[in-house]
Amino acid sequence: MPMSEAFKNRLLPVLPRTIEHFGTPFHIYDEAGIRETGRRLKNAFAGIENFREFFAVKALPNPRILEIMGSMGFGYDCSSISELLLSRKVGGRDEDIMYTSNNTSHDEFIAAAADGGSILNLDDISLLAKVPVMPERICFRYNPGPRRVGNDIIGNPIEAKYGVSHDQIVDAYRQAKERGAQRFGLHTMLASNELNHEYMVHTAEMLLELVEFIAQEVGISFEFINIGGGLGIPYQPEANELQIEVMGREITTAFQAFRQRNGYTPALFMESGRYMTGPHGVLAVKAINRKEIYRTYVGVDACMNALMRPALYGAYHHIDVLGKDLAGGMEVVDVVGSLCENNDKFAVQRQLPQIVDGDILLIHDTGAHGHAMGFNYNGTLRPQELMLREDGRIDLIRRRETLDDYFATLNFEEDSLPPKV
Repeated sequence: MPMSEAFKNRLLPVLPRTIEHFGTPFHIYDEAGIRETGRRLKNAFAGIENFREFFAVKALPNPRILEIMGSMGFGYDCSSISELLLSRKVGGRDEDIMYTSNNTSHDEFIAAAADGGSILNLDDISLLAKVPVMPERICFRYNPGPRRVGNDIIGNPIEAKYGVSHDQIVDAYRQAKERGAQRFGLHTMLASNELNHEYMVHTAEMLLELVEFIAQEVGISFEFINIGGGLGIPYQPEANELQIEVMGREITTAFQAFRQRNGYTPALFMESGRYMTGPHGVLAVKAINRKEIYRTYVGVDACMNALMRPALYGAYHHIDVLGKDLAGGMEVVDVVGSLCENNDKFAVQRQLPQIVDGDILLIHDTGAHGHAMGFNYNGTLRPQELMLREDGRIDLIRRRETLDDYFATLNFEEDSLPPKV
């Protein structure tokens, strides 16, 4: 959604000095907004004993962001060795880290168990035989197949590459128990950027029903369920936000009913990334070119290596032109970058105030899956990241890439394999 009034009131007064000091382009994140969302999330689920958010590191993998999450008592959801190392760099250990990967390699299993370990969440029943040492605590990612529907981003569960099927799930826990596991959790993630709170409530209810069934079949109990991420944010100005408080109340009711039936409740985990940071970031770019052919194109000094969601999903990101509004005249333009790809566009046929070279554009909701999805096609370099601190200070939290960074992997010791004789 358009950046909040509170974020605007904090950012806009300091933006000219920030641009003068750091230059464009840059992503800038709002610490105060992130912390407020964290408080709101915890309050929504305060009625559930042992609720915990595990921030999806893939959304915004920056140590300064992870430090904020840790200070709020949150853990880290990781799906690669790099994300594990980032989480451990800021103090994450053991129960602070959920390690959820797919097509997991031997090296990843070793990394997940190292340096204090993690909660291992297996994506497939076949991985049981590939875990080097069966941990005491194990979790499986469940894929309900035709029993549920997904959404446009994550896809239909029956077509998804993720998870253990319904027909396999009981046997997965039976085998894990036989191999020595003694503590158990159950995970799923069925949707991405979901704004309908009822979908998430039904997911929690589904997992609670499933743990009752598995517990009875296998003779185990469950420490936690993890309803995954997927909590959405309203990118479109007219979209309604997720009703997180209603979602919290209804899931709490489901947990209370579970307690009445079973005498206990598991912990509730979730792994929100986009919901935590997405609305609290903007990409600041400068208009550097204007092209008038069959359409009007406004070229800016960033490209889709700084934000590829519009190119990848056709996703909408709201855009403001600093110091201008539609009352001063408007036009329909494509806002584009410089890559040799025609889908290198931040906006297509968007009504915006009239833009001239030197204008600053603020592309909203880039606090998740923005810089994180960056790449180097055409040899383009990824932009810097800044943090607007609660006290008004602006910190550089990732420098912009350099040509030396780009060419670093071409500096290596010569190596070759001679032909077989």
